[in-house]
Amino acid sequence: MDTKKKKLGIIAGGGTLPRRLIDYCIETKRDFFVLAIEGNAEKNLVDDTVPHLWIRLGQAGTGFKRFAEEKIEEVVMIGTIHRPSFKDLVPDLRTTAFFAKVSAKALGDDGLLRAVIKEIESDKMRVVGIQEVMSDLLVKPGILGKHKPSKENMTDIIRGIKVAYELGRLDVGQSVIVQEGIVLGVEGIEGTDKLIKRCGEYKRKGSGGVLVKLRKPQQDMRIDLPTIGPRTLENAKASGLDGLAVHTGNTLIVDEEEVIKLADKLGLFIMGIEPGDYLEQ
Repeated sequence: MDTKKKKLGIIAGGGTLPRRLIDYCIETKRDFFVLAIEGNAEKNLVDDTVPHLWIRLGQAGTGFKRFAEEKIEEVVMIGTIHRPSFKDLVPDLRTTAFFAKVSAKALGDDGLLRAVIKEIESDKMRVVGIQEVMSDLLVKPGILGKHKPSKENMTDIIRGIKVAYELGRLDVGQSVIVQEGIVLGVEGIEGTDKLIKRCGEYKRKGSGGVLVKLRKPQQDMRIDLPTIGPRTLENAKASGLDGLAVHTGNTLIVDEEEVIKLADKLGLFIMGIEPGDYLEQ
């Protein structure tokens, strides 16, 4: 069956990508239904014209039941999900059973997300990456825009790739900030935007430093891909960075044309990199 004719379920977290996906479905006349996660999805994400249900994270079972009623065939999980509060996690019956089944086997973000995918697909729905629906979202290789990294920036990028690769291999985070060979910070629970803001306080005199962002080596391409957008650039500029090096073909770029224009305006470089080209250097 043509994938464009399959009804799409959208599990929506925060950020602008969920709304872009909704608009794309409307434009292409693809049937869809949205599960908007309370406390994560933007409050104005959906209105009465968009078929949707707001749920807490702990109501995943309720959401999956609604997907079944809507005859959803494919599911996209997109947008940021913050660490839940106890109130968010008060589970419905199916979610309680899921937590009991998963237990400690899902330590780390990736393990839990893979378990969620397995649970969704047990209901005869197929989880797909947003790039399978909107194919123009992945970062291209090479320099994007008119600014290029300096020799010092490239040294920091190579250092950042090695650190970010190990960070991802341990299922900790995707991003690292390096300046003059010094690791100013690595991404943990706070996310990339807060990492950038935090590292602005640690900058030394000299070159501005770089953000390196990679997909984790073991990460499923369908979930939680590294993402950059205008806000990433604005935060990078405010913190005095020189630019970004991101995993080509594995990083989502929100509004590519707008992002490149903004990078040019702010004097920042964006470089699509393949980590394997640098890990042995």
